[in-house]
Amino acid sequence: MIELFLDLISTGLLAAGSIFVLIGAFGLIRLPDFYTRLHASGITDTLGAELILLGLMFQAGLSLVTVKLILISLFIFFTSPTATHAVANAARVMGLKPMLVPDKDIETTEDRK
Repeated sequence: MIELFLDLISTGLLAAGSIFVLIGAFGLIRLPDFYTRLHASGITDTLGAELILLGLMFQAGLSLVTVKLILISLFIFFTSPTATHAVANAARVMGLKPMLVPDKDIETTEDRK
């Protein structure tokens, strides 16, 4: 009975994670500019991967595999948002402006000189 319950939880988490990753893929295709695409990929990459890893943890049970999945989950949890922020900051510094913001609101490297 408990195995069935764990399988249902695992299936739900894996399905939810897959849906979030799929929504992020559609966001990369459909959204209009670099920053909104980066937002879609960053959010869904982190949340989708975490849900999938959590589903795999329920599927693995208490074992060394679960410990490894927890370490992978922590690594993704900290590095994915940091990498997304670094890419967005580099784009802003290089002068890439958001689509819907007036030109005077964004400070670029030319403005600092």
